Amino acid sequence: MTRKINRRHTYRAGFTLIEMIVVVIIIAVLATAIGPALFKRIGQSKQSVAISNAAAIAQAINLYQMDNGGLPDPSNLAALCARPSSADAKGPWLNNCDDLKDPWGRMFILVVPGVKNANFDVVSYGADGKPGGTGEDTDVTKP
Repeated sequence: MTRKINRRHTYRAGFTLIEMIVVVIIIAVLATAIGPALFKRIGQSKQSVAISNAAAIAQAINLYQMDNGGLPDPSNLAALCARPSSADAKGPWLNNCDDLKDPWGRMFILVVPGVKNANFDVVSYGADGKPGGTGEDTDVTKP
């Protein structure tokens, strides 16, 4: 009588080194192709946010001007979000003083009289914080 020996081979589940290298190379190629386009879109979105925020600040300044008969002090835009001291006084015109900062963390600038507009300009100098520029460094001026 012959007996068959049943041998089972045990295999490890996992990836080989070559498979891991191929996956890392594919991820690196995709990151290289997609990365610059993604960062460009982030810059464009910050520009859009700056335009929107500058328009909101300009609207708040217009309301301040109607309520108080004049523009706020250009060096103190925080007056737009200050709570009035008396109950019959109007304000605040902005809910949060953080709204006075552009997407790059710098305060918007109030230029009186305006260069682009008659009464005033609300200005952000873009990502570089300097006048002029292109792309993400483009200046934002509202209203």
